[in-house]
Amino acid sequence: MFRDLRSAGSLDLSKYKNEASLRDKLRRFLWSFVQATLFRFSPQRAFAWRRMLLGIFGAKLSSTSYIYPSTRIWDPRMLEVGQHSAIGPGVEVYTVDRIVVGDHCTVSMQAFLCTGSHDISHPRMRLTHAPIVLENGSWICSRAFVGPGVRVGEGAVVAACAVVSKDVPAWTIVAGNPAQFKKVRQVQLDET
Repeated sequence: MFRDLRSAGSLDLSKYKNEASLRDKLRRFLWSFVQATLFRFSPQRAFAWRRMLLGIFGAKLSSTSYIYPSTRIWDPRMLEVGQHSAIGPGVEVYTVDRIVVGDHCTVSMQAFLCTGSHDISHPRMRLTHAPIVLENGSWICSRAFVGPGVRVGEGAVVAACAVVSKDVPAWTIVAGNPAQFKKVRQVQLDET
């Protein structure tokens, strides 16, 4: 049953409950320390070092994936990155749920992959979440936002600053807020 929550006192966030286990909280606390030091201040080209650190905390990474030192990852255990894929500088990877990045993908500077939100109809704004999947060859351009539950199809491009809340079909280009279809992506044959 829904009530009109516009009156004062209808929301009580003091009773918000973090449902994560103590073990998960401790692991994320330890990761936040490692990320702020050993990960963040590693040389830009130290991709293997950062892959090792992420792997210790449960990430599943290809040996040819590239994660930059200024990338912020909430929970590595929920991250999977395929071959020859890059998550660029300043990207926010909010892994309340799984994020799967396929092969040959690019997530450009300051993009935001966000698997979590809140139920705004719940009086304590309960946490909600859904996975994000970036299929092979997709590109998330600079400062784009990809929300919970989104699947970006093979070869698709999410343009700079786009806000994506629905699936993006394969081999399409979307742009804007909200993101809308712009055109079909065509790739020239490599003659070399």
